[in-house]
Amino acid sequence: MLELFVYLLIVAATFLFMEGVAWFTHKYVMHGFLWVLHKDHHQKEPGFFEKNDAFFLIFAIPSFLSLFFGATRHIGWLAAIGVGILIYGIAYFLVHDVIIHQRFKWFTHSRNRYIRVLRWAHKMHHKHLEKHDGESFGMLIVAKKYWDKVKHDDEIAAARPSTRVAK
Repeated sequence: MLELFVYLLIVAATFLFMEGVAWFTHKYVMHGFLWVLHKDHHQKEPGFFEKNDAFFLIFAIPSFLSLFFGATRHIGWLAAIGVGILIYGIAYFLVHDVIIHQRFKWFTHSRNRYIRVLRWAHKMHHKHLEKHDGESFGMLIVAKKYWDKVKHDDEIAAARPSTRVAK
């Protein structure tokens, strides 16, 4: 039982650590030396797929290798790391591709405040069309100024009669 608890802690810690990895990768790799692959995400080109989609490998390869070697060599902590990376990759896909960019029309009319904050922060990220001078490079953890902006919008909307605001 204790061993399972430790593995679950490793999964959770890895998930949280991956937000830092995603931030660093986005700011210094995607907006750095691999801008050539990320550029089409900021300067939309025709088609469903983008060169930017190749970045999923940054999450998929270490996750697969950790899961594979953790499972085949019976190294539980390594498999737990792989699961944490996998869960973060799924969350990243759902937040970035489904909720924010709506590449799949699953959550198109959400009034959830957290989702609106994520969308606003990402919109502010995308207002920068070049690789320099960007902002909001993380995915799941959002700076206070974006929360404040959405809260302010909610307060304005609440002051108007017949406007529904999610809390």
